[in-house]
Amino acid sequence: GMIGYLRSLVLAPPLQHERGHAIFLDAGSAWLGDAPCGIGTPSSLTLRMRALLGEALRLDAAGIILAHSHPSGACRPSGCDIATTRRLVDIARALDIVLIDHLIFTTDAVYSMRAGGLL
Repeated sequence: GMIGYLRSLVLAPPLQHERGHAIFLDAGSAWLGDAPCGIGTPSSLTLRMRALLGEALRLDAAGIILAHSHPSGACRPSGCDIATTRRLVDIARALDIVLIDHLIFTTDAVYSMRAGGLL
């Protein structure tokens, strides 16, 4: 399913770099497209919000599911992850786009910011 698909993308080698990926959904939660979103260094991910939201608008997406990897193995969002995600939520909301979830993957776990109460 979708979780397995995202896991395979963000945990692709080389594992020492964080990777981001987004899935774009329509109002009925049907898949519209997906794209890598962010260039990682071993410790952080630079999310390209303009490119991400530009692609969402191009596809007329109603929702985005974001995923990124934590090569460190710590399966919880950093302060920076949380701040960036909240900023994205606000900008997306102004464009009538919902950030449905932001998933963080390590090789053996997944963390949902929605389930964790951070969205």
